[in-house]
Amino acid sequence: MWRLNKVRHKAGRRGDSSEELRLKRRDQERDVCVTAEAESDIFPAAALRQARRDRQLVSKRLLPNDDEDQPEVTMDTDSGEQDVVGLFHKLQRSGPGRDAHLRALSKALRDSSAQLTFIKQENSMHFLVVGLLSGSNATCRLLAARCLHELSHSPHANVAPACLPATPYLLTYLSGQSTKFTELCLYTLGNLCPDSDAVKEKLLAQGIIPALANCIENQRHNLAVVEAAGFALSQLLQAKDAAEKIIPIVLASSLPSRLLSVLTPDPEFGLAPAIECAWCLHYLTCSTEDNRALLAHGALLKCCSLLVSLGGAVAEGNKEEGLELLICPLLRCVGNLLTSCPAGDLCTQVGDVHVMVALCAFLQAYLQTRPALARESAWVLNNLTAHSSAFCSALLTLNLVSGLIHLLPFSQGINTMILRVLANIAHKKKEFCVQLAHHGLLSALCATLKMADPEMVTLSMDVLFMLVASGPQVGEEFVRQGGLPLLEATQYNSEGEIRRRAIHLLDHLLSYSSYCSVKTLVWWTTANVPEPDSHLWGTVCHQTLRTHLRRRDFMFTAI
Repeated sequence: MWRLNKVRHKAGRRGDSSEELRLKRRDQERDVCVTAEAESDIFPAAALRQARRDRQLVSKRLLPNDDEDQPEVTMDTDSGEQDVVGLFHKLQRSGPGRDAHLRALSKALRDSSAQLTFIKQENSMHFLVVGLLSGSNATCRLLAARCLHELSHSPHANVAPACLPATPYLLTYLSGQSTKFTELCLYTLGNLCPDSDAVKEKLLAQGIIPALANCIENQRHNLAVVEAAGFALSQLLQAKDAAEKIIPIVLASSLPSRLLSVLTPDPEFGLAPAIECAWCLHYLTCSTEDNRALLAHGALLKCCSLLVSLGGAVAEGNKEEGLELLICPLLRCVGNLLTSCPAGDLCTQVGDVHVMVALCAFLQAYLQTRPALARESAWVLNNLTAHSSAFCSALLTLNLVSGLIHLLPFSQGINTMILRVLANIAHKKKEFCVQLAHHGLLSALCATLKMADPEMVTLSMDVLFMLVASGPQVGEEFVRQGGLPLLEATQYNSEGEIRRRAIHLLDHLLSYSSYCSVKTLVWWTTANVPEPDSHLWGTVCHQTLRTHLRRRDFMFTAI
């Protein structure tokens, strides 16, 4: 089955394989995600967006060094800053030991203070770039690129501008024959992007977008290079001004089709490049309200098809490490693309209605372990059912509604989103209301009406109104199930909107349940009472909590 393949040519540092390093990094990403999720219940949306921007973390990756598996090079130099200065002076003198000095320098540059010391040395960057990176000696070029990679991982913001002279060479080497060298250049470029606007502007002017497109196309069968190219692109797409300066260039290039072509995991190819490219597509879809260009590329159909496959795997019990890292951006892509898809084209763009089965499988599988991912699955279900009777019907005919109703007791926003999905179904046809009642929705509403969450109570009453207005049998059944005492108690709720709904349901629906008809709906909408929330029946998309997301500090919040 699909997996995060190990990249065999990456040697692990300190005994760790590259796969272990990658999984540790992703574990850290998910840990930060939990904190972000908790905050979403505390801060208003606007304040939360600003708070996350203010403390946005720069995401960087350090590629393990192949030389770590070789015997340590013994150098007669002191550690720390003096070591860097001494090595630089030795490198300036040509000789047979230059390779060894470069290896030692790349290792010394892992120290943040040594990085600052090195860039302050006169002509240090000029010598590293012009004298070594652009030289004819292939080994020296690779080792010089390794030094630049260590510098690009620096926490100091003034290191990236110092690396500016190297960017044209790094871009040129992306079309080289050595995949290891290409990968190193890509991660270096990706690390440099977030630190400096000057570096980012220069890279755009030097043609990094078409370079990345060509790289993905030419190296599409090389797992490590495609993953690195996806990382570099995602770093660009997360810039604060990406919507104005970067995304239009990306959409006008061949990158959208290239990214979509990578979204097909293969047992030999692995999930890693698909994960990177899926996040890139997510950054594209959440940065603009008009996603017609991506729809024209077949992005919605491609993402839905992959979700169907992944849903089948999850339903069979396959929840391998890293699978949710692909599911999450795909869900966000689909949810955002649906808001740009015309209702008449929905079935064609989405394709298989079994995407509903996949979404319900994600809901059940990740409800306890990844509740935020389950909530996003419910969000996509809402957007699919908002304007389509076909997808509402699919939930009923595929026997998925009962499973959704059983999830109504769960909190963390999952129950409210599921209730909106059920409301979309009820709103489409009276026959659907009858089927929902047969699936046990009335008894579930009796439970949700007792909840302390005002939104759940309000939504429950809106759904209940549509059910009882669909025919007298439904109202009578609600009365038989003990619904009247619940509504009577709800008349004394502290929320005025809830009290008004309860009073009107009691006075004009349930007390005349034997005569309920759709005509009652006319009274509801013409009386001096607000009708059930109008936005409930449209595409109810979660409020965008941030226009440009960084995967590292905010992974699973719905967009």
